[in-house]
Amino acid sequence: MTTQTLDILVCGGGYVGLSAAVALKLAGPSLDIAVIDAAPAEVWRKDQRASAIAAGARRLLTTLGVWGAIEPEAQPISDMVVTDSRTSDPVRPVFLTFGGSIEDGEPFAHMAPNVAMVAALRDKAAEIGIPIHQSAAASALDITERDARVETADGRAFTARLVIAADGVKSSLRDMAGIKTQRWEYGQSGIVTTVAHERPHNGRAEEHFLPSGPFAILPLTGNRSSLVWTERTEDANRLVAEDDFVFEAELERRFGHHLGTLTVEGGRRAFPLGLTLAREFVRPRLALAGDAAHGIHPVAGQGLNLGFRDVAALAETVVEANRLGLDIGSLTVLERYQTWRRFDTVRMGVTSDILTRMFSNDITPLRLVRDFGLSLVDRMPAMKRYFINQAAGIPDASGPRLLRGETI
Repeated sequence: MTTQTLDILVCGGGYVGLSAAVALKLAGPSLDIAVIDAAPAEVWRKDQRASAIAAGARRLLTTLGVWGAIEPEAQPISDMVVTDSRTSDPVRPVFLTFGGSIEDGEPFAHMAPNVAMVAALRDKAAEIGIPIHQSAAASALDITERDARVETADGRAFTARLVIAADGVKSSLRDMAGIKTQRWEYGQSGIVTTVAHERPHNGRAEEHFLPSGPFAILPLTGNRSSLVWTERTEDANRLVAEDDFVFEAELERRFGHHLGTLTVEGGRRAFPLGLTLAREFVRPRLALAGDAAHGIHPVAGQGLNLGFRDVAALAETVVEANRLGLDIGSLTVLERYQTWRRFDTVRMGVTSDILTRMFSNDITPLRLVRDFGLSLVDRMPAMKRYFINQAAGIPDASGPRLLRGETI
């Protein structure tokens, strides 16, 4: 078994792992960085999901030089409406509305296909000399005082001063390092699909809180929308397995007729939903990022953006330490990253958990309380502005520079 020696090994070839590698290489050209990914080549092209990219994440992608390739397939979100009703209700009253711009007129978020994001990041990685090794699932991890050694199931080995685990919510590296997690299962699954519709959405996002969970309609380019449809797991699995006629009939009951005739594009999949929080984000020579550190419910649409916040904080921490001649894999250096990210992660995890439990039910007293709360917020411009700024994910002067659109 030959061993490749690196400064940084990134495990995970999704948008978090790739953006971390690109950010580190652009700010630290002398760093020797490689990416390994468990999936075979080209599997990433089969991902039919789309994600909400907040303004802070968009600024990061712009600074990395990849937003220009993503933007043609990205749909700005012009506004958002929130309803709370039952599936059988003939009318869905709107309790909360948000304008879609932050202070300078910049949209607070865009919707973009995951494939477009990953393609742009892979192209950038190739351009700046970051190799990506596919079908390289980590099978062993050995951490010493000087470095970390990762062996893969296909017979490769890498040693690095720092290993970044961005290998998803079921991270094997996190488990091999002995990092414990707190996890709650919601008994829900999110059905993800794309629909074409007759009428334009005009950039409007909709979130309908139904008894089984949120039903989100998120605008894509053209007369298309991405759906995140939450159901109890047994119902979600049944719906995904149904024929097209039954599936589209159930979809229409929840989607409504305001955008005209609906047609399901591509496939449909159901993903189990839960809350996973790692008790530690770092160990000597190892840092967790993205879903390996935290997996949250999509009710607030912030899972991807939490990952990009990790990238911005970790890249700034490592690059500044490297410039000072410090050991980039030491616990002393990495604890700064952990401190930077822990509060925001726990806060978002708790928020998503409360929203999920509060809105995924049909308890009448609780429904009255939450609808009153939504209506109250809708009448408070300052509060709505606060929520928009939080959703945009642009930090103040003490936050990571990449999220403000500044280089490290």
